[in-house]
Amino acid sequence: MPMAFRDVNARRHIGLQQLSSLASTGRTFLGPMKSHKFIVDEITNQSTLICSAVRLIESLDLTSAGGQLLNETIQAQNKEFKTGLSTLLFLVGAWSNAVVECLQQNVPVPAIVSVMSEGLNSCCERVQCLQIPIQDVKKELCSCQVRPKASESNTGQVGCDGLTNPWNLLCFQRDASATEEVIPVNSCSHQGDDCNFNKFLVSPLAGFGSVASVVKAVGDRSSSALSGSGGTASSCITRKLTHSRHFSTPGKSHFSRHLSGPSADLGGCCGLGHLAMALSRGNQTGVKLLQSIAAYQQERAECSGSSQINIAEIVTCCVLGLPEGYSCVSPGFVTLVSPEQVAVIKHFAGKPLRIVLMDGDLTEQYRHLGFNRPRNVRTILEHPSPQGSSTGDVWLSRMSDILMSFEVNLVLVKGNVCKNFMERCIASRILVIGGVARDVLCAFGTATGAQAVSYLSQLNASCVGNGAWAELWEPSDGRAVDLGELVPARISAGGLALLTAVLTTALPGKVQLIEDQFWTLLYRLHHALKDGKVFPGGGAVELLCLSHIQALAEQPGWPGNDRAVRWLPSPWLAEYKSIVLQALARGWEQYLSVVLCNTAKAGSELEASASVDNHLQKAAACGSASAYILEEFRRGGVFRGSSDPFLNQVTDLKVCDNVAAKTEAWRRALDLVLLVLQTDAEIITGPRRNEILNSPVSSEFMFL
Repeated sequence: MPMAFRDVNARRHIGLQQLSSLASTGRTFLGPMKSHKFIVDEITNQSTLICSAVRLIESLDLTSAGGQLLNETIQAQNKEFKTGLSTLLFLVGAWSNAVVECLQQNVPVPAIVSVMSEGLNSCCERVQCLQIPIQDVKKELCSCQVRPKASESNTGQVGCDGLTNPWNLLCFQRDASATEEVIPVNSCSHQGDDCNFNKFLVSPLAGFGSVASVVKAVGDRSSSALSGSGGTASSCITRKLTHSRHFSTPGKSHFSRHLSGPSADLGGCCGLGHLAMALSRGNQTGVKLLQSIAAYQQERAECSGSSQINIAEIVTCCVLGLPEGYSCVSPGFVTLVSPEQVAVIKHFAGKPLRIVLMDGDLTEQYRHLGFNRPRNVRTILEHPSPQGSSTGDVWLSRMSDILMSFEVNLVLVKGNVCKNFMERCIASRILVIGGVARDVLCAFGTATGAQAVSYLSQLNASCVGNGAWAELWEPSDGRAVDLGELVPARISAGGLALLTAVLTTALPGKVQLIEDQFWTLLYRLHHALKDGKVFPGGGAVELLCLSHIQALAEQPGWPGNDRAVRWLPSPWLAEYKSIVLQALARGWEQYLSVVLCNTAKAGSELEASASVDNHLQKAAACGSASAYILEEFRRGGVFRGSSDPFLNQVTDLKVCDNVAAKTEAWRRALDLVLLVLQTDAEIITGPRRNEILNSPVSSEFMFL
C-alpha cells in the first residue's frame, strides 16, 4: 500500500508558531535577576505576583495542542527538579524559531531532527568540563572578599564576605560601639527539642544588608557554635540523563527527599550558607531560613548519628499581614486556623492532647482508593435510623461519639473535613485540622505514637497518640497582630522533627511568590548536593555551548560519535549540517542576549549580542573556550564589566546553576520542539498515489 508523508508548509508552521508565542511571555524570567509579572483573575479581579514559568503557564489559556504539550513539559520539569523552568520555556521559543528558519531554507525534517539532537548531545558532553565540585565551590566562595568602597559608611551595604558569611546570616553583627540586644525568638512554654531551636533562629528584624542585633534566646547567655564536620563529597554524578518524548520521569518511582546523601558533604552550616547564596538568585530571606533549618537539623543529627537535611521535615506556612522581615523558622507544625478554632486552642493552652491521624477525607461519602462496592447490590440506606433522623445527622453523631469515647482532643486530616462535623467538633472542644500533608502526619505519628486510619470507625486505643500540644503562633518580638480571618497556630509534640518556614508578607499578591521562591531555593540546594557538582552561572555554560556549536558548524564532518546521523545521505549531511547547527547556535545566542538585558548588563539585544561576540573572540584567541570561561568565572563572572551597575553589590556575587536540572531542561525543550515539528507532518495512507501526484501540492509530499 502506498504511503507518503506531507512536509509542513515552509512559510507557515502553526505548531511551532504557537510554541514561540507562548514561550515569549516568559522572557523576563530568564537569568539570575528576574522581573515579576502580575496575573489578574478575570473572575475575581484579584492580582497575583509571579516569577515562575510554571505559574505563568498555569495562568494561560492553553487550548491548542502545542500549548498542552508545553504545559506537560513544564510540569514534568517542575515535578522532578523544581528549577530550570525559565530556561526550558525560553529555549522552546528560541529553538522553535530556529526550526522555522530551517524549514524556510527547505531543510528536510529528518535532517533537522537528527542534526539538532546530535548537536545538543555534543553540547551536553562538552560542558562537562565546566562542572565544579561542591568542595571547590565552597573554598572559592569562602575566600571571596570584596572590600567596601571608602565612601561607604559602616552601616551601609556590606561586601561579599559580609553577606555570604553564614555567621552573618545567622546573626548580623552590630557596630563595635553598639550594645547587644537580646530578642525572644519564638519562645515556647514546653521543654524539649523545640526550645533548643531558639538559638539557631534568624532575627526577623535583620534587614537586607543592614546591621542588626545578635539573636539569642531569652535566658541563653552562651554563644552557640555550629558543627562543621561532614563527609566527603562525591566526585562524580551517578545519575544518567535520559529523556522521553512522553516527558515522563525516567526510571524513578520514588523521589529522594534528602538534601544530601551519605557521599555528599554539607561542610557544616558555613559551606552550606556559601553554596545557598550562590544558588539563591538574591533571595537572601530564603538563604537565612535555610541556615536556620540546617543548624537545627544538624544539631539533631549529632544525637541521631545522621548528617542529612531532610526535606520531608520541612513545611511552609504563609502568614498575611506581617512585614516580610518577620519570616522565620519555627519548630513544629504552623498552620492557619479559623477564629472559632482559636477559642479551642486557648482552652488547651499548656495541656497535653490526645491526637488522631486521618489518612483521607473526613466526610460521610469518602471511600479509600481501591474501594469496590458489592456487585449487583444497590445501596438504599447504609445506616437506617428508627428515630427518623437524617443519615447525615446519624453519621455526625456516630463520629463525634467515637472521638469522645477515646478522649481525643486533636485530629489531623490529610484531606477535606465535613463542614458540619467541624462545627460539631468545635462545640465539643475538639480541634480538627484539614489539608495536612502526608509527611506531617508521618512526623506526628513518629513523635506521638499515633497510627493513621482511613475511617474513624477503625479507631482503637492503639491508634491514638499522646503528648501533642497546640498554641497560637506569635511573631518573635511578641507583638500583637490582627491577621484577619485566619490566625496562625502552632502544633507540636515532644521529639517532633518537623520545621515550618513561616513566610510573612503584607501583600496578598506576593503570597504565592515568596512560597515558590523558598521551595525553588531549597530544591536548588538539594540537587546541587545530590549531583555533587554545579555549573558556573550567569550564562557561562551557554557561552561554551555557543562556541562549541559554531565550531562544529565550521567543520566539514561530524567529529566523534556520529551514530545519530550516520543514516542520513551524505549530500544531506554536507548541505544541511551547517545550516541546522547555526540555527541551533542562534538559540544559545538569543538566550545570552536576553540574560544580559535582564541583568542590565546590556542596554539592548544588539549591545548584548556584541558583548557575546566579543567573548567568543577572546575565547577563540585563548585557545580553549572552557579555560577562558572558568578563568572569567573565578574573576567574578563571564559577563561582568567595570560599568556594571551592580558591581560590588549583592547581585555581583558569583552565581551557580544545577547540573542535572539545566541539562535536562535543554533536552526537554528540544524534545518538545522536535515532537511538534514531526507531529505536524501529515501521514497519508491509501490508494491515493495518482491523485496526490496529479494535485498542485504534489511537491509537498515524499513517498515512502
